Formats: sequence, structure tokens, C-alpha cells
Amino acid sequence: MNGNTLGFLGLLRRAGKITIGCDPVCDSVSQGKAQLVLMAEDISSNTKKTVLKRTKAYSLHTYLIKCSKEELSHALGKQAAVISVDDEKAALSVEKKLADDKEECHYDDKI
Repeated sequence: MNGNTLGFLGLLRRAGKITIGCDPVCDSVSQGKAQLVLMAEDISSNTKKTVLKRTKAYSLHTYLIKCSKEELSHALGKQAAVISVDDEKAALSVEKKLADDKEECHYDDKI
């Protein structure tokens, strides 16, 4: 994943538009706050299964991004393997950045 996208995610975190962690993300999805979910490529299989079950139930776009938990954590300034973008305009911007480089992520239908 390119540094621009990770840097943008860091800005969104500082703006309070991101939820971090499996349980908080699942809660955000259930409450209708989450607009988009991103998972690091080295996320554990149990966490991945839990998140996908929840996001599919709510028909929410979910991406497995090509960066490690360590890289994602470094960009956000907090330990992270799964995040949700909770602002609609920010989520559209992130999806556009991901679409610009198809090799950065896999959409949920391919996970």
C-alpha cells in the first residue's frame, strides 16, 4: 500500500473519523456508523472471520489491504489490524485511493 493512502488514514484517525480494533469496529458496523472497513493482510483468521461475518450481514464494503499490521499501526499511531472509516466522504476518498491502485487491496468478494 502506498504511503499516501496510509498517510491519509493517519489524518483521518487524528480527525476522529476512524474506529480501531475488532470489537469497536464490529460495534461501529452494528450501529450504522461504519462506512468502510479495512483489514491488514496479516490479520488473524479468527478476527478476519468475525469482521467479515458482521460486515456481510450489513452489506458493508470490506477490503483486505496490502500492508502489514505493523505498517498500518505505524501510520495510525496506534496498534491496529482492522479499522473502519466512519465518515461517508472520507470513506469515498479512501475507496477512490484504493481503486487507483488495484494491487493495494482485495475487495470482500475475493477474500
